[in-house]
Amino acid sequence: MNWLEAIILGLVQGLTEFLPISSSAHLRIVGELMGMDDPGAAFTAITQIGTESAVLIYFWKDIVRIISKWFKSMPWVKPDSRIDSQDSDVRLGWMIIVGSIPIGVLGLLLENWIDHSFRNLWITVTMLAFFAILLGAADKFMPRRKTLDKMSWRDAILYGLAQAMALIPGVSRSGGTITMGRFLGYTREAAARYSFLLAMPAVFASGFYKVYKVAVGGNSIYVGPTVVATLIAFVVGYAVIVWFLKLVSTRSYQPFVIYRIVLAVVIAALLGAGVLSAIPTTGM
Repeated sequence: MNWLEAIILGLVQGLTEFLPISSSAHLRIVGELMGMDDPGAAFTAITQIGTESAVLIYFWKDIVRIISKWFKSMPWVKPDSRIDSQDSDVRLGWMIIVGSIPIGVLGLLLENWIDHSFRNLWITVTMLAFFAILLGAADKFMPRRKTLDKMSWRDAILYGLAQAMALIPGVSRSGGTITMGRFLGYTREAAARYSFLLAMPAVFASGFYKVYKVAVGGNSIYVGPTVVATLIAFVVGYAVIVWFLKLVSTRSYQPFVIYRIVLAVVIAALLGAGVLSAIPTTGM
């Protein structure tokens, strides 16, 4: 990977991470079209640290408030200082923890599949199209009443399972969780907001786990270009968060549904023409 390729992939990561269109699929496709080996799951996970750092900064006040109240609700806190466990921020903190468990467990159990088998582009095509239909149906037909303070334990678990589906390129972390949120009757804004917050534990854990494997386990990446791509992903990702949250407050998710279906058709055509290879070549 050279510096120009790193810049382009960083832009792609930043532009696509928070939109329900699958950043991992875009990195895989753009990388191959540029004549590169598959950037790989490690590169994807590490550059996601950049985009999730943008979430950390954008939602900083909310995150500090949620964490602070969550700790103050613990049994060891003096009763006169303890916050009620039913406080909306305390509950949201627990919901984020519970929702993060499925992807953590499945990410470790299926690591080899994630790094190799799941990166087959025919799987990506199928997931892009299938989840486009699900998102379109949920956004068009389901009610938009529930806000995050109404979230139940069942909803948190279902959100977590939907996020775990994003281990397969083409599903999209935000696409899976937003689709589930809309099926559960949450407003577009609430579904997007929780999607961003829920992603943070899993993405940071995955990214730093891959950094550890690179540093200690003998895995190799191009360090300089990967750092540059991560920094670019952070800057672009922050701008996308601002734009996306404004968009979903007034518009539907239908443009992303159409984009996913068109992208699936284009990838299938490129696979059929031999321009893209279904099985990735490994490398960084």
